[in-house]
Amino acid sequence: MDQVSLLTVFGSEVIGTGILILLGVGVVANVLLAKSGALGGGYIVIIFGWGLAVFAGVYAAAKSGAHLNPAVTVGLWASGASEYAPGVPITISSTLVYFAGELVGAFLGAVVAWVAFQKHYQEETDPGTIRGTFCTSPAIPSPVNNVLTELIGTFVLIYIILRFGDTPTEIGPLAVALLVVGIGASLGGPTGYAINPARDLGPRIAHAVLPIRNKGDNGWGYSWVPIVGPVLGALLAGGLVNITS
Repeated sequence: MDQVSLLTVFGSEVIGTGILILLGVGVVANVLLAKSGALGGGYIVIIFGWGLAVFAGVYAAAKSGAHLNPAVTVGLWASGASEYAPGVPITISSTLVYFAGELVGAFLGAVVAWVAFQKHYQEETDPGTIRGTFCTSPAIPSPVNNVLTELIGTFVLIYIILRFGDTPTEIGPLAVALLVVGIGASLGGPTGYAINPARDLGPRIAHAVLPIRNKGDNGWGYSWVPIVGPVLGALLAGGLVNITS
């Protein structure tokens, strides 16, 4: 198969991750922000919204294998796979391109979601609610336990993806979407189940730079948890697949 260019990989991951975050941040904003028509929709609406956001993002980024998540990229590398997607060999350059595309896409997706809900952000007065539409935070702050929760959730995500196939596109967008819904339903409460470093960091940066009234602080003291936990979970999942295949 012909090699896919890194520019194509970058563009694919930007678009796919952007759509993922647009719909994911959007569903949280829809349920939480003042005067939204879906205000009070609840946690079930949020987890299904995120699942369907994954469904759409995977289709949009099929050309690059639809990682949409640095943890997927890390997990594939740790599993000993030779390619990140058909025609995309695993190299240092391709790894960095995936990371860059995922982070840029996550940032842009959050910005577009803010544009869609701009009037509602202006009406919202609670800084915690505003930040909560962009990024995750723990229900009970405890660094060790929060990292473990993110590690476990990400391990389940990556291990199941790798057991079904080399890339998310091979197991089908709907299967990945339902997996994300299941993780949210079972493990999402303690930390908001980032299970994706780009999903948290990109929108957190957007929250920091956008001109949002009453937004408060950015929670940078917690921001390392949704990076470290998912990366460790991905390494564990990929390593286990590697030694048991």
